[in-house]
Amino acid sequence: MNNRIYLDYNATTPCDQRVLDYMMPFFCENFGNPSSAHHSYGWLAKDYITDSSSVIARTLGISVDDIIYTSGATESINMILKSFSSKFELGGNHIITCKTEHKAVLDTCDFLERYEGVSMTYLDVQANGMIDLEQLKQAIRPETILVSIMHSNNETGIIQPLKKIREIIKGKGIYLFSDATQSLGKIDLEDVFSTVDFACFSAHKLYGPKGIGLVYVKNRSDSQIIRNFIQGGGQQKKIRGGTLNTPAIAGFSKAIEISYADLKKEGQHFIDMRNQLESGLLEIEESYSNSRTTERLPNTLNISFAYVDGFKLLSALSKSMAVSNGSACNSANENPSHVLLAMGLERNMAFSSIRFSLGRFTKESDIDKIIGIVGQEVAKQRSNNILWERRSL
Repeated sequence: MNNRIYLDYNATTPCDQRVLDYMMPFFCENFGNPSSAHHSYGWLAKDYITDSSSVIARTLGISVDDIIYTSGATESINMILKSFSSKFELGGNHIITCKTEHKAVLDTCDFLERYEGVSMTYLDVQANGMIDLEQLKQAIRPETILVSIMHSNNETGIIQPLKKIREIIKGKGIYLFSDATQSLGKIDLEDVFSTVDFACFSAHKLYGPKGIGLVYVKNRSDSQIIRNFIQGGGQQKKIRGGTLNTPAIAGFSKAIEISYADLKKEGQHFIDMRNQLESGLLEIEESYSNSRTTERLPNTLNISFAYVDGFKLLSALSKSMAVSNGSACNSANENPSHVLLAMGLERNMAFSSIRFSLGRFTKESDIDKIIGIVGQEVAKQRSNNILWERRSL
């Protein structure tokens, strides 16, 4: 594995050694339960939770009261969306989302539609992956209570216009939720926190530990929307019961702190490497970018290679690099990417797409290697494809 170039940072990141070192004392030394209120072990653990929450809030420019810890983005998404079930009296039962959302959102919306009496509208996207704002305007009904649009797409890196969405729903009593999991640690999110009512994040996307995430609830002290999601113990103001994961929360805070310390510098470095990689890959004949828009993550590109079997290409590339053809949560699915299909790609082109996501440990010297290896493998597959030979006939 050490010989392979890792290019799947949008699926998960390695835990930064600085984060791991910061977490280690909480496993064997400062191991107390933060809910143990009668001895110093519990007091110390609670203090570390408080300190970590303060670091996260201060770094992100939010309030400590806006934070609810979860096991990750999927749980966070379930917590938020299921709070809008029709069994709760919120003045409506209609949710608007988008066809290119992560499956964690789409599957939860499907559950609400099937079993909880919620009416759903799934917005189309344009060829560049952006939602159609006019379609959003037309989709709003008197019973609409929530718009759920992800900030940045995990497969293409495309960033949706949340501020324009907010302007459309302003004054209509509609809440705005954004799955911003892919954005944290890659770009500044000040505009996101000032725009949305709810957002979710996961530590393992920014070099933190797996199994810890958070829900952002703007002005939670004033909000009665988020329901008691997990009962038992009364932790986190009775919203989510269960012993708080002190090591993971501490690791999350350190990962955020490290990422934000170098956010602009690291982001520009990603852009430079991504553009170099994209330019080189697009020199391969009949290759097309599915991420060509100015509003996208600095580390992500998605390329389709015509006349190539995507699964065979992935298999061949896996000998020298780690890439994917979409979301890790959907990798067992034999269908092409729902994101690319929604953008209007033909199935054969969606099947032949590869996502490249760069990260903190990607080397500049790797870029030319990647371009060369991909070019060789694409040419090798096309040499056995009769359609490639006849393409100009």
